[in-house]
Amino acid sequence: MGELRESKKRETRQRISDVATGLFFERGFDAVTIDEIALGANVSKMTVFNYFPRKEDLLLDREDDLKLAPFREAVRNRPDGQSPVDAIRALLRTMSSEKHPLCYIGPPALDWWRVLASSASLQARLRELSDEGAEALAIELGGAKPDGRSRLMAGLIALTLRTAREETVRMMARGVSAKKANAAFLVLMEQGLTAVETLETLPLQADC
Repeated sequence: MGELRESKKRETRQRISDVATGLFFERGFDAVTIDEIALGANVSKMTVFNYFPRKEDLLLDREDDLKLAPFREAVRNRPDGQSPVDAIRALLRTMSSEKHPLCYIGPPALDWWRVLASSASLQARLRELSDEGAEALAIELGGAKPDGRSRLMAGLIALTLRTAREETVRMMARGVSAKKANAAFLVLMEQGLTAVETLETLPLQADC
């Protein structure tokens, strides 16, 4: 009985998400109301909010990815002797080859990015999630009370990922192939990680 209940919950959540995404793609995020989404998914408005507490979450529903959970796990579970940057490098290669949506952008994703770019509230929520992810990554890098260097490293990793993804989208919007655009993504990520690697060698705290 429990498995059936959970299966129905997953189906309901997916139906709400699919209806919302279709409406957002058709009319834009800000033009669509929660009432319209609830009607299209054949659920109550309260049910929508039970699954998605904020309207923005309907589009930004891969919250763990957007908060850098894969990067945090790679740093936490890296083999002895492997640096945090090398752990993230290895993860990037794997995620890119597997076309994971955090590290690979295909043509269908351009509509998602178009909707995102058209809404200030979505962009603000995305930055908020990125900031939360950077803070959590800083804890993985520097412990429960990360110092300024750990926060700088984590912030640069988050910024590099955001910049590389946005540049990939811009290239594809100009007609560049997904293969070339995603190759450029990896180049930008490597440039950012190289800068982070330099920070790893600095002293924990500068003398005053």
